[in-house]
Amino acid sequence: MTWQPHITVATIIEDQGRFLLVEELKQDRLVLNQPAGHLEANESLRQAALRETLEETGWDVELTGVVGIYLYTAPSNGVTYQRVCFAARPLRHHADRSLDTDIAGTLWLSRDELAAQPQRWRSELVPRCIDDYLNGPLHGLEVIRD
Repeated sequence: MTWQPHITVATIIEDQGRFLLVEELKQDRLVLNQPAGHLEANESLRQAALRETLEETGWDVELTGVVGIYLYTAPSNGVTYQRVCFAARPLRHHADRSLDTDIAGTLWLSRDELAAQPQRWRSELVPRCIDDYLNGPLHGLEVIRD
């Protein structure tokens, strides 16, 4: 059997000290995550981050930097994910837009409000990416080469 990591993107969107998160249904429970998803064929990492953010939150955003690149092996299924995490600023909300089917809704939480709910994190990458964003450094988008 060939081992192959899954390439994903995630986006940290901050507005006045609050972070845009999604509530998504995973294994019959609602968990918190950044807008995130898989890279699709013929798509750049930047395009994937913008698409996933819009599909999961209804927000158009402007990417402002790269928070980091992470390897994570999910204990639930043993799958390894390579996550490229971007930072972004919110531009425009499309309130009437339908969200992806596994997204129950979106919410803006402070870091402290997120920290108070560890049982709801999809994985430890959720707070880790926010902490890395807050603590820096934020890398320029030019580090991503298409």
